[in-house]
Amino acid sequence: MTNVMNCEEMKKNGEALKACHLTELVRGSEAGLVDEMTPMVRCGSVRLDLYRVERIDAAGVAALISLYRTACEAGNSFRISNLRPHVAEVLALVGVDRILLSHNARQVGQASSELAQTAA
Repeated sequence: MTNVMNCEEMKKNGEALKACHLTELVRGSEAGLVDEMTPMVRCGSVRLDLYRVERIDAAGVAALISLYRTACEAGNSFRISNLRPHVAEVLALVGVDRILLSHNARQVGQASSELAQTAA
């Protein structure tokens, strides 16, 4: 992840959209995400695009919950969007999908099928 906004820009723009560069949010990779995202969620509201994430484990789920908690403690919001089906399934099984999913979140593949229907 690059191009981190400063706090003033984030507050001015409302919610910052950040793309996750990881393909796996698993033990060993989650600490880097938390380290990078914690200053952002303390500063303002963030929506994390998980389009590239193909696999998530308990450590990855815990990292997302940690970021959510940090954002809430700072009076901000933290949401995720663009989930691959397997990642969405894991988050639903754990029960955190309700608090983490952005209102406009979609699973990868939904948008393309909707476009195909409107093009027909």
